[in-house]
Amino acid sequence: MTNKVITEEQEKAARYAKAMGHPIRMYVLELLSKQSCCYSGDLTEELPIVKSTLSQHLKELKDAGLIQGEIEAPRIKYCLNRENWKEAQELFRKFLKMDVEEPITHC
Repeated sequence: MTNKVITEEQEKAARYAKAMGHPIRMYVLELLSKQSCCYSGDLTEELPIVKSTLSQHLKELKDAGLIQGEIEAPRIKYCLNRENWKEAQELFRKFLKMDVEEPITHC
């Protein structure tokens, strides 16, 4: 039996970080964090990208659990998943507070 090296927290943080790894997705998260909800149709008017590209970005965020969608025909309403957003913040805060050793000046 082998010991698990990667923790569940590290896996979650990596999943959130991967989903946040594009400027458009960061913009969407910032926008949604400032309001209760936003329709995907409104986002295509604000962003200089085609609807299909926006849909892919929204899918990445949704798959990671950072946003959630609700169908209100003919639109889909997207909101932050507040619980997972808070968890992501806590995981990143914990990670960024880790002590870093002095830099190695030679190899």
